[in-house]
Amino acid sequence: MGAYYIIAGEASGDLHGSNLIKELHKLDAVANIRCWGGDLMQAAGATLVKHYRDLAFMGFLEVVIHLKTILNNIKFCKEDIAQFKPDVIIFIDYPGFNLRITEWAKQQGFKTVFYISPQVWAWKENRVPKMKSTIDKMLVILPFEKEYYKKRWHWDVEYVGHPLVKVIEQEKLKPVAERISNKEIIALLPGSRKQEILKKLPIMLEASKNFPQYQFVVGQAPGQEDIFYKSILQPYSNISSVSNQTYNLLKQARAALVTSGTATLETALFGVPEVVCYKSSNISYQIAKRLIKIKYISLVNLIMDKLVVKELIQNDLTAENLSHELNELLTNSARQQQLKDDYAALKRLLSAGGDASATAAKSIYNFVNGN
Repeated sequence: MGAYYIIAGEASGDLHGSNLIKELHKLDAVANIRCWGGDLMQAAGATLVKHYRDLAFMGFLEVVIHLKTILNNIKFCKEDIAQFKPDVIIFIDYPGFNLRITEWAKQQGFKTVFYISPQVWAWKENRVPKMKSTIDKMLVILPFEKEYYKKRWHWDVEYVGHPLVKVIEQEKLKPVAERISNKEIIALLPGSRKQEILKKLPIMLEASKNFPQYQFVVGQAPGQEDIFYKSILQPYSNISSVSNQTYNLLKQARAALVTSGTATLETALFGVPEVVCYKSSNISYQIAKRLIKIKYISLVNLIMDKLVVKELIQNDLTAENLSHELNELLTNSARQQQLKDDYAALKRLLSAGGDASATAAKSIYNFVNGN
């Protein structure tokens, strides 16, 4: 019986961690798994130590305010691991917290596996030497990451494919949970934090005025209240919103306006034509532009290494530009076909490692058992 300790600190980590746990149980039916994560990891059969809701501190100021709590969590985590004595510790993304534990874990002689690499290729590359010295096995989910680590850092990491491919394929097989509108739908995914929603959603709504024949539907972020959206949406007649139904919304959407992030990849895997939107305060944008060293902001374009989906960034994100790009997606048949072909190629790339959760679980199981 193997003893596994898994640390995930966000909702996405809980999802991918739960699928990893299911696959580990197939290989090791009596595996003893202890985790930091959420309801999904617990439901998959792990003993939940801390919920990610108690760990999510975003932004510099919030981190400073909660510094004592964060340091106490790190201390408690180390003590809990030392008491549990796992055969391996599996870290799922969440680098601010997890990289502090990897260093300690290595010193204590624990085997360490990192599943889902921090996006060091975009920023904070200075983390890599420490990662290389404290992580025994790195499992990556973006195809270009394998080459990045090999060429730039002489580090052999393992590409296992992207876990969202299977998650979304399973979702597509389910019947539509609830019909959202009788009109054709344009999905609006303006992000998860208030600040970014307030920057982008009003521009998306302004563009909706040019498409009265469509129903625009906002996918509400889990952490935001209905009242917050209602005050923004009230003046518009062809706008509604749904909560905790992002996948159901994408299954029914004709096109989507999406804020940069994992949602751009999810939208593409559902086969929905999209425009990628990004806007922040001018100061934040200028700082980010200097720190972040990537050609594109959307995962779709980064993975394909070409402009597959249009990116409207900062001053280019206007209602006029958004209307033009959306109209292209809805009416230009050549563009629609090209997008369909590119999405199919994207899916093939992300499936190259097989079923990511199963491949990762097998790699970890073999590593623990010296195979």
